[in-house]
Amino acid sequence: MKICVPVKADAYGHGALKIAVAAIRSGATHLAVATAQEGIDLRQAGIVAPILSLNLPIPEEFPSIIEYELTPFVFDSENIAELALAARNANRIVPVHLKIDTGMGRIGCAAEQAVELARQISREKNLVLEGTATHLSVSDTTENDDIRYTQEQIARFSKAVSDIRAAGINPGIVHAANSGAVLMYPEAWFDMIRPGIIVYGYSPSPQLEGMMPLKPLMELETQVIAIKKITAGTAVSYGRTWVAPEDTFIATLPLGYADGLLRHLSPGLKVRVGEKEYPIVGRICMDQCMVNIGSDPWVQRWDRVTVFGPKPTPSSAETLAQILGTIPYEVTCGINKRVPRVYVGDEAREN
Repeated sequence: MKICVPVKADAYGHGALKIAVAAIRSGATHLAVATAQEGIDLRQAGIVAPILSLNLPIPEEFPSIIEYELTPFVFDSENIAELALAARNANRIVPVHLKIDTGMGRIGCAAEQAVELARQISREKNLVLEGTATHLSVSDTTENDDIRYTQEQIARFSKAVSDIRAAGINPGIVHAANSGAVLMYPEAWFDMIRPGIIVYGYSPSPQLEGMMPLKPLMELETQVIAIKKITAGTAVSYGRTWVAPEDTFIATLPLGYADGLLRHLSPGLKVRVGEKEYPIVGRICMDQCMVNIGSDPWVQRWDRVTVFGPKPTPSSAETLAQILGTIPYEVTCGINKRVPRVYVGDEAREN
């Protein structure tokens, strides 16, 4: 079984290069990116594993895709012809994966078009059909309608692949299973799986929580840079949305929405200092936020503060997602690159 690990969006905010190396060392056979530039960055950093480019490439990207040996998705006749021409001009043979839309409604050809497009690819001397893929839109829920829909997608895809084979064409690596399907639909594993969010330690949906033991990779930490006492009635931060109900102490943290700590997390989010949680109060600023540490705090300047992290930390990216009404993907992807990443290995911690 081949494994393709998506490292798009800077590996969901975790750092594409480090995650790519860790994934390959752990047995991943392929990596996946969303843009040509993401793949180029990995190649320039020394990554030699196959890299799938999941988005439909535009013609201006063809020379770079060919030069850096990325594997693009294709799904329409015009794009296939344009890519074949670019490959001929470069005197290179380019592997491609045919994307079939079985119900996602995003990119991909209709299942009924798959055979003809596979034929077109096989006729092009400078292209090779290395794989055939689809994407499952509701594989991460346990609703009966969604289960039925996903089963229909898998059946539609399986038939398209069978039709390609019946036409005497090798479909290459057949793959469909995202995180939800890895957990719920072994019949969708085919030749390769593409686990996304579960690689980073989160269930693809609350309904699938607990189906696989997962540990979140990312921990967001900062430290107290200032502490001041304020009196009852004192407003904190922009808009005066929070006013101290009593005399208290406010700790300032050097973390704000430019770092990925979104304004809508206050009120609601609590951060941890030691073993105790404290609420963020007032509006989160671009580069700072404020925490109410109470009237008799033990917190000291420069103390370490955990915003979210792996269990047993009370808050995780899932906690933040619930406050925001979104998903953990958006939380981790939103952590700005200006936030330093520290990677903890088996033997040492490295920057």
